[in-house]
This record gives sequence, structure tokens and C-alpha cells, in this order.
Amino acid sequence: MALIQVDRDPDLTPEQVWERVTDWRRHGDVVPLTRVTVDGDRFTARTALGPLGFDDVMEVVSWDPPRRCRIEKRGRLVRGWAEIDVRPRADGGAHLTWREDVHVRGVPRFLAPLEASAGRLLFTRTVDALLAG
Repeated sequence: MALIQVDRDPDLTPEQVWERVTDWRRHGDVVPLTRVTVDGDRFTARTALGPLGFDDVMEVVSWDPPRRCRIEKRGRLVRGWAEIDVRPRADGGAHLTWREDVHVRGVPRFLAPLEASAGRLLFTRTVDALLAG
């Protein structure tokens, strides 16, 4: 698995950060070739180019707004978890920590560093785009 952590200190309140990063449908707007559908505590990110694609099936297993959220990845191809942690700063802003431990089924162990690099790039860009509004 590839453990990825992204930390950010945006000029947003904790509530604003929470609202932006937990708007699951919006993730589809910032992740290339991806559409997100939501069904209660479960949501699916469908990434596809034409007929080729895969589903990243996720379920919210812990929800404590606007502080913490844990998501389990339950798809056939993408497995792992994500944790979102939002803390208030003394200046009224917020500190965001997004941790993700993810593995794509079928990727051999010797390619784990490449998987981690690709994941870090994707999650960093996603978090930054979500926070930008």
C-alpha cells in the first residue's frame, strides 16, 4: 500500500475546509476523467476514458464534522482507506491533514514506489483544487 499524507493551512475556516473536502460530488470536478455518484454513506468515483474505466467504491465509516472523517475503499480494483482531519488554527484558519493508504490490485510490490508517487501527485492536486474552491 502507498501511505500518502497531504497537509495544508488554507486561509479558510474549519467549516469551509470541511465543506469543500467532503463534498464528494465535487471531487469529480477536480479529478480528471472522473464522475462521482453518492448514495447515502457510500459513493463511487468512476474514472474512465471511453469504454475503459474502473470504479473506486468508498464508504464513510466515521463522521465527526467538521473535524474528522474516515473512508474505506471497497472496490474490486482500489482498496485502502482515507482519513480527513481538520483542526482550527489560532488565527481562525484551519489545518487540514488528509491521509490516504491506497493500493491498486494487481500492482506488484516492486512498483510500490511508483504507485506511491502517482498517488501523492494525484491526492496533492486534488486537495489543492478542492481547497481553491
